[in-house]
Amino acid sequence: MPKVITAREAEELLRKGEKPPAGAILTPSARDVLGGGSLQSAFKGTAAPAAPAKPSAEPSTPDFEFKWQPGSDPKTPAEIEKFFHSPAIAVLKERMCDIGRRLWQREYTDGNGGNITIRVGDNLALCTPTLICKGFMTPADMCLVDLHGKQLAGTRKRTSEAMTHFGIMKRQPAAKACVHAHPPHATAFAIANVDIPSCLIPEAEVFLGKIGVAEYKTPGTPANADEVGEVGKDHQAVLMQNHGVICWGKDVEDAYWKMENIDSYCRTVWIAAGLGGGLHRFSGKHAKELVELRQKLGMPDPRANWKECELCDSAEFRPGAVCQTPSAPAAAESAPLDPQIEAIVQAVTAQILKQLKN
Repeated sequence: MPKVITAREAEELLRKGEKPPAGAILTPSARDVLGGGSLQSAFKGTAAPAAPAKPSAEPSTPDFEFKWQPGSDPKTPAEIEKFFHSPAIAVLKERMCDIGRRLWQREYTDGNGGNITIRVGDNLALCTPTLICKGFMTPADMCLVDLHGKQLAGTRKRTSEAMTHFGIMKRQPAAKACVHAHPPHATAFAIANVDIPSCLIPEAEVFLGKIGVAEYKTPGTPANADEVGEVGKDHQAVLMQNHGVICWGKDVEDAYWKMENIDSYCRTVWIAAGLGGGLHRFSGKHAKELVELRQKLGMPDPRANWKECELCDSAEFRPGAVCQTPSAPAAAESAPLDPQIEAIVQAVTAQILKQLKN
């Protein structure tokens, strides 16, 4: 199996001036490190330096979103195979493997946990296979399925939880990729059924927005796909009760970033709450500004029309405190006393007082 060179390994090779193994595969992130070149060309001799590239008319940011022409989905088996093995799809397969390794290295997945999807057509998506560690996938492991779950290409069986991703994609056209994992700090909130407090860190308000909570349904079932899909259409990060987290974005890198964002946020909240000084929230006015910034970045947000007083929750977050003891019903407090019981109580009280006097 050819060695896959990650961005970190590419940086280390460049630093040492060493050559990569023959036939090594370069991940998209490693290519970014080298400015779009290849490892082999990066280590060629001592040729004269190339002329500096002409600056573009306007600075830009990386854009990994896969775009397709509506109505262009391949139909015949031959067209599907050609599409599945095309250069554009090959890049996405490598990127999915790269994301899988990053999930595994950060301990967001264990065993064969987690899954990744990228929408590549009106009714097409790439997805990771079932029963495979996300840290050791290869492009050859990826699957092509339609949004009804039918596998169209790939030698490995698709993940059963792909339908949960498609539950979001069918309801939210902006969801071009989904990442599901079990990051420990965010998953702890999902297991404890504790709402993640808001208005604490600006970056979380911008990049995560309002975090959704999907009620527990058996993973991989249509009920789970419907529940997560309904919550996910308005929330880019969703806590799945007693299960984990699913995030979506315009591309798979964007979706993965949100997975890092939510676990880091939950960990920070957990640590801060344990310091004993309470959690200091910024104001609804500041939260409104962050929602507006999020919209300028092209991210949908259900809070766009909320009032400032609605943006920051006021509930006190206390580690380990999940619920409050319900108070006694008001009807019981005002219930009339039983005359016979009252007479017995008075008689017993009189006898006790008499004995105390003697």
